[in-house]
Amino acid sequence: MFIDAIPKEIDSAMADAWQAFHQYRKMPLKVRADFMRAIGQELKNMEDEIVPIAMKETNLPEARMRGELARTIFQLNQYGDAAESGEWLEARIDTANNDKTPPKPDIRKMLVPLGPVVVFGASNFPFAYSTAGGDTACAFAAGCPVIVKAHPAHAETSEKVASAILKAVNKQKMPKGIFFHIHGAGVEVGKALVMHEHTSAVGFTGSLGGGKQLFDWGNQRKVPIPVFSEMGSVNPVFLLPEKLKNSSEEVAKAYAGSITQGVGQFCTNPGLIIGIESDDLQKFIETVGKEIEKTAPAKMLHPGIAKAFDEKRDKALEQNNVTTVGVSATLKKENEGTPTVATAAGKDFLSNPVLHQEVFGPYSIVIRCKDMNEMIEVAKHLEGQLTSTFMATDNDIISNEELVEAVKNICGRFIINGVPTGVEVCLSMQHGGPFPATTDSRFTSVGADGIKRFARPLAFQNWENKLLPDELKNENPLHIWRTVNNQLTKETIH
Repeated sequence: MFIDAIPKEIDSAMADAWQAFHQYRKMPLKVRADFMRAIGQELKNMEDEIVPIAMKETNLPEARMRGELARTIFQLNQYGDAAESGEWLEARIDTANNDKTPPKPDIRKMLVPLGPVVVFGASNFPFAYSTAGGDTACAFAAGCPVIVKAHPAHAETSEKVASAILKAVNKQKMPKGIFFHIHGAGVEVGKALVMHEHTSAVGFTGSLGGGKQLFDWGNQRKVPIPVFSEMGSVNPVFLLPEKLKNSSEEVAKAYAGSITQGVGQFCTNPGLIIGIESDDLQKFIETVGKEIEKTAPAKMLHPGIAKAFDEKRDKALEQNNVTTVGVSATLKKENEGTPTVATAAGKDFLSNPVLHQEVFGPYSIVIRCKDMNEMIEVAKHLEGQLTSTFMATDNDIISNEELVEAVKNICGRFIINGVPTGVEVCLSMQHGGPFPATTDSRFTSVGADGIKRFARPLAFQNWENKLLPDELKNENPLHIWRTVNNQLTKETIH
């Protein structure tokens, strides 16, 4: 139904995007914000049309799809508001001082847009991380045109969302080429987009293999570009002794729900749970196993993901000294994921890289450490993660500083007494972590700080006030927050 783009189409789209960039980047912040709000309104207008399509393509329930669409609209509005506020620009002004030896020049700095951004739709979030999702919203907020490659697993949904964006483009009289939508099931289209001379940055959410390949292509170019790949995580959960003694069953039930939420198809799914051998840990393991047995399999996003889940789950369970704790008592049907929890000893985890790998779906493994020293060793051997969680009392945390410090080194979001599933869209959210969770742990893909991924600093030295961008002029016509001579202020400069 949807045909892969050919090189001529890609060249045309990128050429238009490059031309649009030189117009859009100069448009006022309010114009960008109004454009993003208009996209949100168009999506709202077609909600009843696109939700059933997304449900059909992804096997996700109506409540989830409506909730995700609402989140997508919220992101567009929130990031639009952030764009208009100008805080993300990090405007810095140091005025001249001729009395200094040598004289100090007038220097003013702000973030400016990079250029056309290629966004790859995500398989597991057809709205929030795809065509009009967070990467697209951040790029528009930064002043960048966007070229979206639809995910083939929900191509029709992507096409409908793209039509909503194009309606907003026309109504808001945005420049031609500010948005383009293409299809491409094969790697050739993705490679052509990343390698194109007019591509300035890439946003991706998906597998480690896919994200790393895009990153490598971005760095192999004649002019390398930033590739912001969010590639998943096993999101380790550390069960500390005092907390487990007080509430092992309660914690187990919460985690059984988190492991199986959305058929485990979240990048923040808790795929690894780490505790210290004890009666309390055994009670936790028994309880989580029973809860998993009561949870029925459900359809996964598409056959490819279901097949990969079965293969990776089976490979993990086949490893030496891995014991199955609980498996859904309900037989699975075609393309369904079977909820599963396993367990292994700490020494076996440390010696077997297979047990460190993400199994994308409703699966988790409980690692039984012989003591706190082994738990710390496990933490130190983990790769970069989006999240890490402590189930702990205050005393557990105070008494285990070395573990706390080890875990800080591997994650972007550190959670206490909660579950990692669920990512709040707010300014303080960090959705990103050390490699291989993401290709650049300095940035987030959720929250308005994500706008900064698609911008770069530019300093203006000794410019006449009238020639400066409005954001840096003495009179501060946009009334934005700026750091002037090391003081945060909205005041004018006299």
